[in-house]
Amino acid sequence: MSEVLLVTGMSGAGRSTVASALEDLGWFVIDNLPLELVVRVGELASAGSHEYAGVAFIVGRSGGLQPDALLEVEQELRHRHEGATILFLDAPDDVLIHRFEGTRRRHPFDAATLADSIAGERELLTPIRDAAALVIDTGSINTNQLRRRIVETFTDASAMESLRVSLVSFGYSYGIPRDVDIVFDCRFLPNPHWIDELRPLTGLDEPVARYVLDQEPAQHFLADVVGMLEWQIPAFAKEGKSYLSIAIGCTGGRHRSVAIAEEVRRRLDLDTAVFHRDIAR
Repeated sequence: MSEVLLVTGMSGAGRSTVASALEDLGWFVIDNLPLELVVRVGELASAGSHEYAGVAFIVGRSGGLQPDALLEVEQELRHRHEGATILFLDAPDDVLIHRFEGTRRRHPFDAATLADSIAGERELLTPIRDAAALVIDTGSINTNQLRRRIVETFTDASAMESLRVSLVSFGYSYGIPRDVDIVFDCRFLPNPHWIDELRPLTGLDEPVARYVLDQEPAQHFLADVVGMLEWQIPAFAKEGKSYLSIAIGCTGGRHRSVAIAEEVRRRLDLDTAVFHRDIAR
């Protein structure tokens, strides 16, 4: 079995969406299994005749979840499976409040108000978030975008190296992604938005890509970024990091950052798609 994943995080941050996306990728997904059974079930799944892309345990019910117990389970899984990691789903408090107010569900962390419940859960889960190999902030993305992010991150996991690198393009107008490790700013490049024939297009279209990439400053920027990442990525892998998320931003996230991110992916020869967070805005 190539990987064991513990999926947890803030209530309302998207665990069910992630579970569905992983199932579609051929993962064996188990929801709300008692922690004391996780290691044993992981062993049974890996020993079975059916070959799964991976095994994912969806860990929720945070009101009764003890971080120490989950971290002990993760350590035991890592002892038995080198690819065992924690995926933590997060979102800003105001987003979580809005999501819960739109449903009839009661927050699993018992407190006087919804805001207090979210604050209490966040404090409880901080050690788990800190220990997570991958954190995804779902606050600024919708359900379809979250599914796409999972697919792009975990597709063909068995063929990937120990360090999985992902690229995200974004617009500063909509906020810097909170779940990335490295951020590059390409707003210094001339903006295709101000060219009438280019404005309706995106950085995935050849005219926009050529406009951005043919500029000398863009070539200098790409050479510096790729040159740095070529030695940083192996260094992160050597330190045992499992996931590295790199974000490239421009003003609106439709033109410059999209073209630059795609070119960085090409030059680094990364076998993964770029997640263009704001391309449709």
